[in-house]
Amino acid sequence: MPRKGDYVRDFPDLEVEPGSSRDSGPHRNEWVVVASTATKRNQSSRIVPDRYACSGLAAELAQEWVEYVEAAGLAAGSVQSYRQAIASFCACVDNRFGAAAPDASLEKDEPDLARAVAAWERWLPSNFPEGSTRPSILAGAIRVLIRRRVEHPERPVADAVIALARAGSGVPVGDCGELDEFSRQEKLELVRTAWTAVVALEKRLAGGWELAAAGRHPDHGCWTSIPDLLWGLAHQAITPKDIHDRLPVSTSWPAHLRECIGLPDGPLPRTAKQFLSRWLVAQLWPSTLDLHAFRVLLTDATGRAPEEIGQLTGNDVEFVPNGVRLTLVKKRAQRRYYRSFTDKPVDSVGGVVETEDFRNLPRREPGEIIRRLMGVTERARQRAADPEGKLFVRAVVDVGLRLKFAEWNPEAPPVRFSVWLREHGVTITGKADIRRLRKSTKVEKIAVARGRIHQAADDHHEQTFRGHYAQGTTLRVISAEVINAAQQHWFDHAVQGPTVLAEQPGPTREDTERLHSLGLTDQQADDLMHGQLDMGVTHCSAPYDSPYSPRGELCAVAPLRCLECRNAWILPSQLPQLLLFADHLDRLRQRMAPARFTAVWGQSWTNLHAVLAERTEEEIALAREHIAGSDVSLTLPLAAHVEFDA
Repeated sequence: MPRKGDYVRDFPDLEVEPGSSRDSGPHRNEWVVVASTATKRNQSSRIVPDRYACSGLAAELAQEWVEYVEAAGLAAGSVQSYRQAIASFCACVDNRFGAAAPDASLEKDEPDLARAVAAWERWLPSNFPEGSTRPSILAGAIRVLIRRRVEHPERPVADAVIALARAGSGVPVGDCGELDEFSRQEKLELVRTAWTAVVALEKRLAGGWELAAAGRHPDHGCWTSIPDLLWGLAHQAITPKDIHDRLPVSTSWPAHLRECIGLPDGPLPRTAKQFLSRWLVAQLWPSTLDLHAFRVLLTDATGRAPEEIGQLTGNDVEFVPNGVRLTLVKKRAQRRYYRSFTDKPVDSVGGVVETEDFRNLPRREPGEIIRRLMGVTERARQRAADPEGKLFVRAVVDVGLRLKFAEWNPEAPPVRFSVWLREHGVTITGKADIRRLRKSTKVEKIAVARGRIHQAADDHHEQTFRGHYAQGTTLRVISAEVINAAQQHWFDHAVQGPTVLAEQPGPTREDTERLHSLGLTDQQADDLMHGQLDMGVTHCSAPYDSPYSPRGELCAVAPLRCLECRNAWILPSQLPQLLLFADHLDRLRQRMAPARFTAVWGQSWTNLHAVLAERTEEEIALAREHIAGSDVSLTLPLAAHVEFDA
């Protein structure tokens, strides 16, 4: 299934030609499909079965191909993929069966085409880079055509081939690397460059029409005068072909014409007249490269997909107070939705932009950007006579020196986004894809929304966000920081165990000041010395502020978890209770599984033995004698005497 952004047009209308006028025996000599490309040009795809030894098999697959294209309305790219799959498979059958290849047919048991398909699918991945999705696409195309033939009631198919059609393909799907978003520095550079390009375009067009207003028809003026040539183009009095035919040879050009094409000195190329015609047209109407700047600005300002921005029409724009309301169309989802944008320059975290770079340029004001777009394309849109009223319209001089005003095609190889970046000296890391700018906006939105996906996925499903946008570097870094913070929080709780005092404090002013210097308040220090904070195994400096219970409630886990709590204070007088608690943990350790004991009591066990290790053997022996010679006992909750392994 194509990813978002792969479709830049609706499925084109197709004109199917089942075959040529020439026949070759029982098989048609040629199968042709004429499809419109993304640039609305007719593109022919043809299969000639007689080029293969297995011409019968090729004709069968070609027949299914033509019918499937007509029924499904496949785009030109998919048409080419099916043609490539048929060509590759038929070549493999020729090599595999040799002299028996002419007998190959989907309705025959011999030669065995099921084994041929399996062998071809095993061979396919070796002809493409590792992880490529192309082998899976080609293998799937052949299986689709075979399934169509199986379902046809009047076209018999061998049993082995039917079983093959019902089974799944063994070709790995491959891995489409997710596009990473632009860094913040790269995004700022893109926006800054785009605004600079828009301002330069407006100045260029204003200067061009000013010169045209001062000119006249070249027949009454001069064919080497720039104002006269611009006047002729602006008033449709001349064409680029006329300029090419009427201009003198390039060797006698005046200096001002030579400077237009950037070659003031030296010999001029043979295509100098074409370059001059394109330069003159660019002084009056925007070119294909010029419109990239507006798409960058609108994608950044609105956060919408680039293909939705490029398809905006005059009817999709409604200016409202302090902003604009846009009607946007997701062609792949066949969904129309509306969004309003206020003209308030804000940055990615919601603050007003007041930097020196953008002080006089409304960085994120969609309404202002669209007004300027409509201003620079107004004359081109009038000449284009586009019934849909697309906003992105440019003027172009084709190879036949014909001046055309047509819908903008940003994917044409000579004028792609990467060319615009190179022309303006913008250096980025990774792939030069405008969709990365959309992803940057999405990442900023989810960061501002503090991870609330439903707010960031406001123009598609949340699952789409998780699949295509949640893998960005920024979100991975943010996620790692959150995880590290959470881990550090619980690690601090684990390592910040009880505070151990080596000497028993007495009720003196010096002892109170010493305890106060350790972080206790005067009241806590006094209560600690008088035994009012004794929780059984340890003392507690804040029994109503326990990390294990709601604030304001008495700790519900004392004394079982005191040895894991940062509020615990251990005095030398509590050594007998610590020894009794150690005996209790020893009994639990013998009864419980090691993994279970470590999970439940591991931290208490570690902290307890760390405390006992600081006591001398004499102190421990005296504590044992005190336990044996008195009625000292360990007071624990009833639940502490019942343990379960699961």
